[in-house]
Amino acid sequence: MKRRTLLTLAALSALGGCTESAPAASFANRLRIPPLAEPRPGRDGAREFDLTLRADGHSAFLPGKTTDTWGVNGAYLGPTIRARRGEHVRVAVTNLLPEASTLHWHGMRLPARMDGGPHQMIEPGATWIPEWTIEQGAMTSWYHPHPHERTALHVYRGVAGLFLIDDPAGPELPSRYGVDDVPLIIQDRTFEGDGQFDTNVLGGTYGLIGDTVLVNGTFDPYLEVGSSLVRFRLLNASNARVYRVGFADGRTFQAVATDSGLLEKPVPVDRVKISPGERCEIVVAFRAGETVIMNSVGEPRQTANDIEEDDFTLLKIVAGPELTRSAAVPATLGGTATTAPPAGSRVRRFTLSGSEINDRDMDMNRIDEVVPAGALEIWEIDNTTFAHNFHIHEVAFRILDVNGAPPPAYQAGPKDTVFLPKHATARLAVRFGRHTDPGWPYMYHCHILRHEDRGMMGQFVIVAPGTSVAPHLSHPG
Repeated sequence: MKRRTLLTLAALSALGGCTESAPAASFANRLRIPPLAEPRPGRDGAREFDLTLRADGHSAFLPGKTTDTWGVNGAYLGPTIRARRGEHVRVAVTNLLPEASTLHWHGMRLPARMDGGPHQMIEPGATWIPEWTIEQGAMTSWYHPHPHERTALHVYRGVAGLFLIDDPAGPELPSRYGVDDVPLIIQDRTFEGDGQFDTNVLGGTYGLIGDTVLVNGTFDPYLEVGSSLVRFRLLNASNARVYRVGFADGRTFQAVATDSGLLEKPVPVDRVKISPGERCEIVVAFRAGETVIMNSVGEPRQTANDIEEDDFTLLKIVAGPELTRSAAVPATLGGTATTAPPAGSRVRRFTLSGSEINDRDMDMNRIDEVVPAGALEIWEIDNTTFAHNFHIHEVAFRILDVNGAPPPAYQAGPKDTVFLPKHATARLAVRFGRHTDPGWPYMYHCHILRHEDRGMMGQFVIVAPGTSVAPHLSHPG
């Protein structure tokens, strides 16, 4: 397979070379910033939002071509929901797609029946109204469909968006949305000759691996910045591809948050690795008048069609001739360091093989694990085959180690998704919430969406300590 290296000539020069097969990017398109969802006050004081899943989008990604797309409240992707810790939110989700779907709040800690997993199906024309109180700190979450065996296609066609949580007691970080607090939703896509998406999302080992990257639904994007520090909220919303995000000039920047919240303190890095579903918040310093290329540099080739090996240009960033001086990033951020559970904590072991977990395919009516509310457990994930990752609904966990080694410092914060290279084993310290419901399960699964759809998923319920439940559900949906 050819190594797809899509960099500008300047970026290639900065990396020390140029290849004949690398087309120059033109950076012709201003980066689209997803609009903020407009809330309305509920009679009970809740913040209420409306989201409509649509299948009638027509998007102009490539010059001179139009792509049929799905989206939320628009043609492609959806608005960014923003709320504060302690607020009660209520979301009316209307499904205008031609088939049933769901909307899952990835990274959110909430009751199972509000989670938006495959048991909360929304039929075409129907509206589902989940509500919950936000009981977690500042973080970058996101929403996406989660229908059993159809998640890959629904996400690929464009149904996804961000959900940001602010914490009034949190540290002072750049927070002007779209100005110095910029979301970057990274997705790879493959286009047919007529400009339509190739939608063979379940083919091959990993599903469809795209050769073109979109950022916030923008092809070949640029961004103009006007402050000395900019916070980027990175989301890997691709179906399978892994990115190692940094800059063509090799500059150092500061990682400030992982999937589920802030780090203990800023971590200087020059690359951050994010697999599907993972998020990372970074703060980058700019000098007046400079232009820099954000890119992704692949790992050394491991296997044909591997999800880690390719290089991509992501975004050209142009700093204005004069920049507003930003406040320095605080020396401490308020997150907590990784700690191991106490001796004697429950250990659960999961083996990933092909498209199965513990030699079993997903069964919507089977409860795989029963967890007492508030438990702190060790989950050991043993990947016996090609690359996977592992996402757990509802929880925040800490990576204790991967193959016996601690995680990079920028991944030491609270997470909900972990990447496992082939033949890797990860140990996680998993803290469960206190929303009990023996009849409604949460999911754990590989977030490479082809693997999830093919059966690499299990279910757990959270119950009051000492409670036992039947091993099978009477399907709540």
